[in-house]
Amino acid sequence: MTKQKQIALRKQMSPYEKTNTKKSIWQMVNTIIPFILLWMLAYYCLSASVFLTIPICIVAAGFLVRIFIIFHDCCHYSFFRHRNLNNVIGTITGILTFFPYRQWQHDHAVHHATSSNLDKRGTGDIWVLTIKEYVSAPIGVKIAYRLYRNPLIMFGLGPIYLVLLKNRFNRKTAKLKERINTYMTNLVIGLGIFLLGSLLGWGPFLIIQGIIIYVAGVAGIWLFYVQHTFEDSYFEEDEYWDYVKAAVEGSSFYYLPKMLQWLTGNIGYHHVHHLSPRVPNYQLEEAHNQTIPLQNVPTITLKTSLSSLKFRLWDETNHKFVGYQAVKEFDIKSKKRVSF
Repeated sequence: MTKQKQIALRKQMSPYEKTNTKKSIWQMVNTIIPFILLWMLAYYCLSASVFLTIPICIVAAGFLVRIFIIFHDCCHYSFFRHRNLNNVIGTITGILTFFPYRQWQHDHAVHHATSSNLDKRGTGDIWVLTIKEYVSAPIGVKIAYRLYRNPLIMFGLGPIYLVLLKNRFNRKTAKLKERINTYMTNLVIGLGIFLLGSLLGWGPFLIIQGIIIYVAGVAGIWLFYVQHTFEDSYFEEDEYWDYVKAAVEGSSFYYLPKMLQWLTGNIGYHHVHHLSPRVPNYQLEEAHNQTIPLQNVPTITLKTSLSSLKFRLWDETNHKFVGYQAVKEFDIKSKKRVSF
């Protein structure tokens, strides 16, 4: 794609970048209110059977993912026209999802500015090593990487680490406004947990909130993982890295059933979102459908997305994700001995 075509493609996003206040408010109504009602229903059903409560909690977790999408749009200042309103709603939805608004906004902005750039990895993204980096890494790094990329760790312990630990602390270089926002978020979450636990009983509260947060966390990590980890993705060194290519080739179109598409706030149109983060989630599908070049992007489905679990390393030579088997092939070709 030539530079002229890239510029033209980004300009085509302009009509979809305008927020619609009525749609934004309605999305809050049809997302937050059902979430609260499902939480209450799960509580009342718990006295009858925990097996009746679990499915309700799973559905509630789907709505929490949708709340996170509202939070996510606020971080991009794309949910409302006024920046301060985005900040307020973003902070509130951040409390509901256990994510500090200012901190995540910073990390996610870095992710968008450096996505698929091999020389600028490390902030707001998933740990990715190239074959060469893995082969030359110390044994400790290899073990840590294998543990990190293990599905049982990433999707089993990952949500617990992210929500309960990582999100509770400021980064070392955080500015005062970001630090205050994190402290305030933690304080309100702590007060909410204390009040609800005391009012409803600690056992019921922890069961319901624990299931909802955990399931939503697994879903969130999965969505982020599969939309940047697919075989023919895009990674380049900084010298050759291109923003538009990183958006439309390094971010997939996750084609989901309509109900899952709705619950995930159209985030499956990830290529559109990376091309233009100012497009509100409720405009992503139309932007995709009305822009022909965006319809020829890497597409994954529920079935094909499962194959991403076997991808571990980035093959710089063949420009694709591969499994650990590629290390042995690299060993043979390079005639080097790999210890792990």
